[in-house]
Amino acid sequence: MKKLLVLSLWVWTAIAAQAQVVKPYALKFSLSKNEVKVGETVDVIVEVDVNSGWHIFSPDQDPDVGPLPTVIKLKKSDAYETVGKFRTTSKPIEKMDEIFDGKVRFFEGKPAFRQTVKILKEGAKIEGNIGGQVCQDDGLCIPINDGDFNLTKLKVIAAATPVTEAPKTEEAKTPAVTSTPADTANSTVVAPTTEDTDTIATGSAPATEAAVTPEEAKDQKSGVGFGDVVLAFLAGLAAVAMPCVYPMIPMTVAMFTKRVDSRMEGMTKALFYGVSIILIFAFFGTLISAVFGSGFVNFISTHWIPNVFIFLIFVLFSLSFLGAFELNLPSAFVNKVDAQADKGGWGGIFFMAFAQALVSFSCTAPIVGTAAILAAKGSIWDSALLNISFGTAFALPFVIAAFIPSFLKTMPKSGGWLNTLKVQLGFLELAIALKFLSVPDQTYHWGLLNREVYLSLWIVIFALMGFNLLGKVLMSHDSPVDRVSIPRTLFAIVIFSFVVYLIPGLFGAPLKPLSGLLPPETSQEFNLHHNAPTAQQGTGSTLPAGRKYADFLKLPHGLEGFFDYKEGIAYAKQVGKPVFIDFTGHGCVNCRKMEETVWSQPEVLKRLREDYIIISLYVDDKTELPESEHYVSKVDGKPKTAIGDQNLDFEISKYNFNAQPLYVLIDPDNDATPLVKAVAYEPNVEKFISYLDEGKAKFSQQK
Repeated sequence: MKKLLVLSLWVWTAIAAQAQVVKPYALKFSLSKNEVKVGETVDVIVEVDVNSGWHIFSPDQDPDVGPLPTVIKLKKSDAYETVGKFRTTSKPIEKMDEIFDGKVRFFEGKPAFRQTVKILKEGAKIEGNIGGQVCQDDGLCIPINDGDFNLTKLKVIAAATPVTEAPKTEEAKTPAVTSTPADTANSTVVAPTTEDTDTIATGSAPATEAAVTPEEAKDQKSGVGFGDVVLAFLAGLAAVAMPCVYPMIPMTVAMFTKRVDSRMEGMTKALFYGVSIILIFAFFGTLISAVFGSGFVNFISTHWIPNVFIFLIFVLFSLSFLGAFELNLPSAFVNKVDAQADKGGWGGIFFMAFAQALVSFSCTAPIVGTAAILAAKGSIWDSALLNISFGTAFALPFVIAAFIPSFLKTMPKSGGWLNTLKVQLGFLELAIALKFLSVPDQTYHWGLLNREVYLSLWIVIFALMGFNLLGKVLMSHDSPVDRVSIPRTLFAIVIFSFVVYLIPGLFGAPLKPLSGLLPPETSQEFNLHHNAPTAQQGTGSTLPAGRKYADFLKLPHGLEGFFDYKEGIAYAKQVGKPVFIDFTGHGCVNCRKMEETVWSQPEVLKRLREDYIIISLYVDDKTELPESEHYVSKVDGKPKTAIGDQNLDFEISKYNFNAQPLYVLIDPDNDATPLVKAVAYEPNVEKFISYLDEGKAKFSQQK
């Protein structure tokens, strides 16, 4: 991502001005109507006015990537219930993020969100809060901490007719996304701004006027990128190269070149055949997306059931490709469709295409299924586009061969290479399956697939791929390999090179190009890359065991510290060292930048290890604390029940700052005033080293 000089200047200006609370957004809450009958529904509308240069993340943003999605949490009540999912009224911008190595989905300008609520009885007052974060274009992030709302002006009258189902109009217009629980927001509710509608506006920026208009939506990027379409197209070509499809091309083309009255008729029917195949694949693939829903991506990110299910599906596909069994549709159904194809005419051509898809099911099902599941992560239109790309690639060889009969002569002849390709795809499916099992393993702390185990499995899988190409490991339907061809040799070189590249990862090499596919480095038990510096510098192991939250919160680069302020201060007093407070967040882009580009430098690591006691405070961690540790904030009067709640409240109340990262150097015996002015995002290594040295010198002067 671009590093904006303006941001650096702004941060320094803010610090020099005693650090003010930044609020680059305004919230407006309203209802879609002011009067409803019991049993009817009403939409809670959340309009956000985001300052220029900032953005807010989509409700279907994958939280495992890093940024926090925008979420809604309604107060439990017997007077109403939610219907459907928290959703957007426009298309989010989607792009790859360099720090998190994953896709981020966000909005700029004035996005709007909706949650449908069904009214169950009179006197309903809809209360809740909005959570999430807004980020500047180069990564400075601020949590939404004033998202409480209390909509009390809804007039509810008794139902004159039996309770009806919730209207589907709004849901049909906008993609539904799954909401996730948010912590109690930090805000003082502002009085309603209008008399006619139940609307609450908060913030320094003007409240939004309405939902995103079509003109505004034109500037939003599609959720499907060019790379996704290309991958779907390549998957379609791979499906054509399967043993049950490839030999069918000459037979099918003969139907359009020898059983027609003219060449034009043959070309027209071949084109219709190709379009039919595209529509068939697009229909069934999109049907899967419609069944799962566009919120499926967030469900995948937060629950073990879909991940384990997809893992098992991929393993099933892999075993099928490797020859353990074949996936076949009921023969009666296939024969019935085939009979329709024999009737001739345009309908016969369509059913011939349908029969082709069904007959090829035994060896294309894993590819089609994989593409459909991955396409289901987007909206229905995204899925349709990807499946059309897949179907186009699948139909293309049939159409080209019918248009240009000589094309058949240039195509490789059927043979053992088709089975080899099938086996190679089987190994690849098995490697991909591990990614889906890794997601719940990290989320639920099962400990099944740490980084070493994951990499070991990948090394073995890809090594078997290479040996299979060389004919040393053969599956049940592989042909014997007497002599290794040039293409096999070249592909084997690529695969074995990849295996060699993976091996250093077992000892802690970061493998940055694969970071989005591998478990995080913090899950690695044996790490020479991090452990070696720690052993040389030699202070991390002196910290007491059993530190609070250290079982699930980690510091980068082998550093060790505390995650509870009081515990860290007590230890710093005991050893007589200054404290380095790190206000950070799981979804903080600039925090990761600082850790990767500044903290990782040897001179910085040396100072952090030897000169300071690190206290890392996550402001967005959702871990609920015991009830005995709950308290009501003096800042906003709201209860603070989670780790992140309390850390953010501490940052605001103590340092009047709510952005991350924020680094504060203090004397543990006198924490009222920082040793030196606090620093936020500082990518200049030399300046950061000077900052640490200045804090240490000031601490020594006071002693």
